[in-house]
Amino acid sequence: MAATADVVVAGGGVIGTAIAWRAAAAGLDVVLVDPEAGDAASLVAAGMLAPVSEALFGEQALLRLNLLAVGRFPAFAAELEQAGGHQVGLRREGTLAIAYDPSDHAALLRLTAFRRSAGLDARELDSGQCRGLEPFLTPDVRGGVLFPGDWSVDSRRYAAALRAAARAAGVRMVRDRVTGVRPGHGVGVRLAGGDDVGSGSVVIAAGWASGAITGLPEPLRAVVRPVKGQLLRLRHPDGIPPVLSRTIRATVRGADVYLVPRADGEMVVGATQEERGPDRTVTAGAVHDLLRDAMSVLPVTSELILAETCAGLRPGTPDNGPVVGPAGPGGLLFAAGHYRNGILMSPVTADAAVAWLTGQRPAAEWEPFTPQRFLAEPATAGARTSKEAG
Repeated sequence: MAATADVVVAGGGVIGTAIAWRAAAAGLDVVLVDPEAGDAASLVAAGMLAPVSEALFGEQALLRLNLLAVGRFPAFAAELEQAGGHQVGLRREGTLAIAYDPSDHAALLRLTAFRRSAGLDARELDSGQCRGLEPFLTPDVRGGVLFPGDWSVDSRRYAAALRAAARAAGVRMVRDRVTGVRPGHGVGVRLAGGDDVGSGSVVIAAGWASGAITGLPEPLRAVVRPVKGQLLRLRHPDGIPPVLSRTIRATVRGADVYLVPRADGEMVVGATQEERGPDRTVTAGAVHDLLRDAMSVLPVTSELILAETCAGLRPGTPDNGPVVGPAGPGGLLFAAGHYRNGILMSPVTADAAVAWLTGQRPAAEWEPFTPQRFLAEPATAGARTSKEAG
């Protein structure tokens, strides 16, 4: 073996890097392997922390997990900023969901009734109240709902802070790609460059590409798929103050669009959901549709600078839930499939992974989301470090 560690983490996005940081902080020797320094997904994430405004019928278990995640986020972010020396841009102004026409408004009110029945904080507003909170909204807005507990974070700053904290904790970062898991005395991985890394535990956290890693149980290799999302980054011209103070989630003639302000004056507009495989091209139609819907609810959008167009790949699963937990022989863990909630769930995913790595029990909210729901055979109850494996 070219190198050894207690834990190898395959994938350096926010999920893998959060796990690596917390595992190293728990005293484990960690190697983090990623060919792109984890930038691929985090660069195109809006950073919404939105368990309430994204709660849907029939996803109560996912809602409970997301509520656990948003409750954990502030303390995790504060510790992260201290450990890595980077601000993450956490905003707590809340999220305002608005409807553009009567049918949009009726659909929003139906969802709001469901969310209230689940005990969630959702405050109905009329058109004037919506514009009182956000004066630049169109007068055509029919009404809205304020979700005070749905926040946002600057995804790029957050990813940079995680990398800095991981390095400060002693995580060894390898610019390569894990191609396979090697079972044996403990486990290990094979890298695309030809090297091997031996370890007591391996965490597969490679997002939508996790299934390409050989050595995983075959059912897991087909569970996570890429779901394309395109979004825009807009910038305020010099001298123009920010036009939003909180995240806006809008439904415009049945189409969803969100506008997420950043502390530096940037505004993110997103995002499409496209089943096109691993395609990261930006299309003219997507840019047109996003700008059209954004300008419908926030006309001043037309005066902002189009700073960037980008596309990324969310790791989707058949039931829209993440797949986190022991996944095979010895110390193999799987942590992928977070779909639209990777940023939100990264702290609690790291907590759960470190619990499994150190022989503890994770939070009960994870029970419906382990790999066991896709595997015929029960996986090992806990993972081992190389020190435990001898």
